[in-house]
Amino acid sequence: MHIPDGYLGPATCAAGFAVMAPLWAFASRKVKKTLRAKQVPLLAIAAAFAFVIMLFNVPIPGGTTGHAVGGVLAAILLGPWAACIAVSVALVIQALLFGDGGITAVGANCFNMAFVLPFVGYGVYRLISGSSPVTSVRRVVAAGIAGYIGLVVASLCAGIEFGLQPIFHHTASGQALYCPYGLKIAISAMVGEHLLVFGWVELIATALVIKFLQKQEPALLQPETEVRI
Repeated sequence: MHIPDGYLGPATCAAGFAVMAPLWAFASRKVKKTLRAKQVPLLAIAAAFAFVIMLFNVPIPGGTTGHAVGGVLAAILLGPWAACIAVSVALVIQALLFGDGGITAVGANCFNMAFVLPFVGYGVYRLISGSSPVTSVRRVVAAGIAGYIGLVVASLCAGIEFGLQPIFHHTASGQALYCPYGLKIAISAMVGEHLLVFGWVELIATALVIKFLQKQEPALLQPETEVRI
């Protein structure tokens, strides 16, 4: 799902940074106020987990890749604003040091994977898990479904961003200057692969970690650690 350089026009890249800049600022203030001292190492672990799991990229049609993200898991454990920070840090490091995702597309990539994904997933998790006990199977199911839906919605956003480029940026003869694929092809490629493959990887990974924590560290899943968006 990493968007490389050269596939989004300047206006889209600028819009990505313009949207994310205030979100990063608000997330930083929110995390400073709500994150407890003992959760700070967990935030670093969440960023590291997202970094590692996103390294397993599989190329898909359209010039991008498919992979799990781990953003919903971070949101479940620390809240969506902390997850936004954790995944953003992982994405920036990947872009700057490993060339995984374009530097000009950092804003768009963070919008998709560090904002849309954790917030959508966290909302789904809270909706399905409700007031169930932290050790219940319902929590595991909720986490898995949340991871799946969050990743698919994020891939939809990426597909839309790709598909808009031929409309926004083209020559007088109609030749696309950046991503050459229209909305139909871009959305089908992005969403289809994540619906069929990568969403299930995110589902399984998220559910398994929550199941493990239920047995080993259920305190991390206590209701008092759940935060309001």
